[in-house]
Amino acid sequence: MATRVGIALGTNLGNRLTHLRDARDMLRALVDPDSLYLQAPIYQSEPVDCREGSPDFYNTVLEIDYIGKPYELLTKTQGVEFHLGRESVYERNAPRIIDVDILYFGSDVIKDEILTIPHQRLIHRRFVLQPLNDIRPNLILPGDDVSISEHLRHLETDEPPLNLVQGTW
Repeated sequence: MATRVGIALGTNLGNRLTHLRDARDMLRALVDPDSLYLQAPIYQSEPVDCREGSPDFYNTVLEIDYIGKPYELLTKTQGVEFHLGRESVYERNAPRIIDVDILYFGSDVIKDEILTIPHQRLIHRRFVLQPLNDIRPNLILPGDDVSISEHLRHLETDEPPLNLVQGTW
């Protein structure tokens, strides 16, 4: 049985649009091509908690029907990152070719050294909340009682507004 899974994509090095498209295509290859698939617009955002001079990010969110376990998907998302050129050892919040994060995995709640679901910073980052709101505004995450649109509406952050890069990609 398939599970609805949210995945965030981000990139701030090289041809950012190509990196997002390549990651999207690799993730879509993991699922039945006829399954329900949602794709948010791409937004440009200023780096958050990154070293000075870091390039702006392109960010988006996908939602797929995944058949398998959360740790299997984690292995596959890491494989996408490495295939596209992400370093195996990397500095936290450093510029990157691609970042693929599992945001939620159905109703699962996981918190260990390897994986945290729902993603621990999801509701605190405009660059994740905005694209997720575009495709799933009424989603309530496991363990929460507030929708994504409510989290976005009441977000307290110093992040500037996002700039729409491409609605359909």
